[in-house]
Amino acid sequence: MKDLNDVTVGFIGFGNMAQGIAKGLVNGGVVAGSQIVANSGHFDKAQTAAATIGAKAVHSAAETVAAADVVVVAVKPNQIETALADVLDELKADDKFVVSIAAGRNLDYFEEQLGDGAHVQCVIPNTPIEVGQGILVTENANTLTDSQRETFEALFSQIALIERVDTPLMDIGSSVAGCAPAFTAMYIEALADAGVKYGLKRETAYRLAAKMTEGVGALYMATGTNPGAMKDAVCSPGGTTIKGVTELEKQGFRGAVISGVDAIQNG
Repeated sequence: MKDLNDVTVGFIGFGNMAQGIAKGLVNGGVVAGSQIVANSGHFDKAQTAAATIGAKAVHSAAETVAAADVVVVAVKPNQIETALADVLDELKADDKFVVSIAAGRNLDYFEEQLGDGAHVQCVIPNTPIEVGQGILVTENANTLTDSQRETFEALFSQIALIERVDTPLMDIGSSVAGCAPAFTAMYIEALADAGVKYGLKRETAYRLAAKMTEGVGALYMATGTNPGAMKDAVCSPGGTTIKGVTELEKQGFRGAVISGVDAIQNG
């Protein structure tokens, strides 16, 4: 494994998710801002964003690849071929590896695009990675060397849960981990609205709802307690919580969540 102090992470594409990963790495103390380089189609915007964490913006993918040990492909899936057209040979260097965050593009795709010799790991991140609480749904199949795999784990395990799944399960994994933050934000907003309805200040209601959501997740991760059992533990016989749970069931709460994932998978 390469010493993380000697690792440069390059981003081809520097939109919201790429910036979130970069912020997570820097603010989490994994790498210094000076160890990050990025390019995008809008240099001025990339330069402004990079400056906030002490990173360097460059004008081209060739400059990014030349500087980087880990190359994060962070453009939209339909832009990959164009973005990588000038660096195909350079990405096959033994001292570099590619981490793709492009949804719907797996190892087979990159082997077709890059040919033999490239070292590639495909992942789908989610937005909480920016604050070191992320998830990387990670394709089991990859072409990293053992040393590169160790570097990948060392870099990203400090800011995200690395959950490896087989290739056919990447899409559903990304729906649960990558799309559901939007569902969860809506849930927090709805809880806060209810709090405000009954007199809480908006900021207080948001903090209570957000911290509660964070805490329930942390409790599961720490104990592995079945979520149904966690729910039961709060529902005293004839108590207030079970009344709320019953009403949510009447309104199709769980079915609505499953239907939301169905819409993503079948859309």
